[in-house]
Amino acid sequence: MNDLQLRTVNVTRYVTPLREGGSMPAIAEADDNFLYVLKFRGAGQGTRALIAELIGGEIARILGLRVPELVFANLDEAFGRTEPDEEIQDLLKSSVGLNLALHYLSGAITFDPTVTTVDARLASQIVWLDCFLTNMDRTCRNTNMLIWHKELWLIDHGASLYFHHSWQNWQEQAIKPFFLVKDHVLLRWATELESVHDEFTKMLTPEKIAAVINLIPDDWLESETTFETKEDYRKAYIYFLSERLSHSDIFLKEAQHAREVLI
Repeated sequence: MNDLQLRTVNVTRYVTPLREGGSMPAIAEADDNFLYVLKFRGAGQGTRALIAELIGGEIARILGLRVPELVFANLDEAFGRTEPDEEIQDLLKSSVGLNLALHYLSGAITFDPTVTTVDARLASQIVWLDCFLTNMDRTCRNTNMLIWHKELWLIDHGASLYFHHSWQNWQEQAIKPFFLVKDHVLLRWATELESVHDEFTKMLTPEKIAAVINLIPDDWLESETTFETKEDYRKAYIYFLSERLSHSDIFLKEAQHAREVLI
């Protein structure tokens, strides 16, 4: 896992904004002729949302869940000059450099829990993942899952790891239960949490966690001031995730309790 890498593409065409989210992602075309959902570093939560997206997506992939390919997307300085919408033009100008993009799943439909059920094992895997990542954004209101070719795909992990927006008491946050699991859209189907827990805690090794964290580009950490060096930031993310994994019984018990209350 030490050679984990993401491809880098150059954005060649801004296709259309996706105004559902507050961060104003967009569909864009790159120089490999593929379409991507582009997440901008110049959006509201800046590169922290991109870091959470990167960590969440690649950890989900390590655990065998379906996530669209993530790529670094380079945005040239001249790219936004012809954009007539001033708000979008400002976003493009503030996002020059490396951004993050997900392969666009053409024809995918949003997962609707009233239409589609999820088998117990997959539901338990996703609930466990979101408890681990402290992902508050997988609710009935906003499922952040797609059905594509009759399979369930996970998108949008930018709201994960919310401790890093302030870094306040971040070591303590690592071992806290994830109380927001009570609102998880798949919780009612997650009847195999314990066996998934046993499986995932073996799969997610310290080496794999470090390989994901080492993907974070240096310039995504430039505006941070909590630690002295970029390497200190990477060590903090590794520490947080390693501690959370070591104390994962805590969030497992909370998820099981929340499910008992729900059912």
